[in-house]
Amino acid sequence: MQQTKPPLILDKKIALVKAESWCAYQERSQHEVRNKLYEWNLKPDEVEELITELITTNFLNEERFALAYVSGKANIKKWGKIKIKQGLKLKKVPEKLIQKALNSIDGDQYLANLLATAEKKSAVLSEKDPVKRKYKLITYLQSKGFENDLIFLVLKANNLS
Repeated sequence: MQQTKPPLILDKKIALVKAESWCAYQERSQHEVRNKLYEWNLKPDEVEELITELITTNFLNEERFALAYVSGKANIKKWGKIKIKQGLKLKKVPEKLIQKALNSIDGDQYLANLLATAEKKSAVLSEKDPVKRKYKLITYLQSKGFENDLIFLVLKANNLS
C-alpha cells in the first residue's frame, strides 16, 4: 500500500529560506523554482513575491542558469546544440537567453566533442555492412543533438563514413 506524503505547507519566510538553500545548491531556472514553490502549496501571489525576492538577492538568475546548463551539457554530457536547446526550452528559458548561451560554446571544442562521440560509437558498432553502419552512426549522433551538416562534415573528414 502506497502512502502519499502530506503536502508541505510553509509560510513565506520558511519557504524563502528553503528556496534560497535549494537555489544555492545548484543553478535553477525560474520554471523549476516556481514549480517547487507550488509543490510547497504556496499561493500564486506568494510564489511570485518569492521569485522576485530570489531574483533581487541573486539566488535566481536565468542567464546564469542557461550558461551553466549549456556548459555542463556540452562539455560533460557531450550533447549537441539541438538537444541542449530543447532542454532549455523545456525549462522555459527565453529564446534570447538560449541563443546567448548557445553562442558561448567554443566551436573547436564542439567539433572535438562531435568527433570523439562519433569515434567512440564507431568503435562499439558491430554492424559490418558499411551503409547500415553509417546510418546507425548518423542516427546516434542526431540523437545526441548534433546538426546534420556537421555530422556529415566530421564523418567525411575523418573517414568514419
